[in-house]
Amino acid sequence: MSVAASIDSAKQEAFVGQVLTNTSAAMVTTLAALGDRLGLFKTLAAVGPATSEDIAAHAGIVERYAREWLGGMTSAGYVTYDAATRRFALPPEHRAALADEGGPMFFGGIYEMVLSASSVVDRIAEAFRAGGGVPQSAYDERFWDGMERFSAGFFDHALVQQWVPAMPDVERKLRKGADVADVGCGRGRALIRLAEAFPESRYVGFDAFAPGVERAAAHARETSVADRVRYEVRDAASDLPGTYDVIATFDVIHDAVDPVGVLRSIFRALQPDGVYVCLDVNCSQELQGNTGPLASMFYGISILYCMTTSLAAGGAGLGTLGLHEHKLRELATVVGFRDIRRVPIENPFNNLYELRR
Repeated sequence: MSVAASIDSAKQEAFVGQVLTNTSAAMVTTLAALGDRLGLFKTLAAVGPATSEDIAAHAGIVERYAREWLGGMTSAGYVTYDAATRRFALPPEHRAALADEGGPMFFGGIYEMVLSASSVVDRIAEAFRAGGGVPQSAYDERFWDGMERFSAGFFDHALVQQWVPAMPDVERKLRKGADVADVGCGRGRALIRLAEAFPESRYVGFDAFAPGVERAAAHARETSVADRVRYEVRDAASDLPGTYDVIATFDVIHDAVDPVGVLRSIFRALQPDGVYVCLDVNCSQELQGNTGPLASMFYGISILYCMTTSLAAGGAGLGTLGLHEHKLRELATVVGFRDIRRVPIENPFNNLYELRR
């Protein structure tokens, strides 16, 4: 039987439609990223319904580009258009995702990361051929800005409000006054939010990426918590100074060059009755369990950042979907953790765990 004769034409057409849909989504995401960068969604939320001329004037851009962008966003269903008045509007239901900076549903940070990550695609393609990866130093400031904007939704709206209350022992320690470490702290927002909510505790953030630590220290000074929060450039796999009542990692272990080394350092630095809080990606240990839009996005982030930055340093390269619950339990048990509890939270992006000796 020939290949042509064995093809189901209906399935073929359906798949071509899927490819078209996905390709269109890539274009829509690029347009949305441009709109985020230029403040067009926020302009629409503030002044709409409005004509393309009005939107361009308020946003400080050329009307012809505004009109073309608005057409693209209208065709994608992000923006509505009234033909009678020639006015465009951002529906109120769309504002949380597109215009509500720092909100729990805001996508602007992801858009910024996607635009920035496109600058390293050539280097990632070379890594496909030759091995290795792309180091953190290759990513420009937009990538880190986008990551901070995206994570702000969780740290500002879930960390203190939902995650900590779901761990009563951790909350009790924080209220009483605990020594707290954030390993892989990035730009430091998590510790700042904890320090604001639990001022009796003392906080230190560790990260191997010096530019992020510098920004974290600046953020702490700007928010007046520098008296109880400090940051230090340190590779956590090489051990941690001091001992702590609570140690946290927020979406860090799957990125780590040496995840076992980091977990071992955390285990050694934890007080006998201390708690290690591990937030990481919500994923399945089975490939067939990682399907759909969210998993596809995770795989893309893995190739564009998480896996490749680990491999660049000769690391484990777990990738975005590499620290499922089974893997965490396996690695944590190797270093000595015996009590591992998955904390119930409502978050499609992440799982939360408490680990004790």
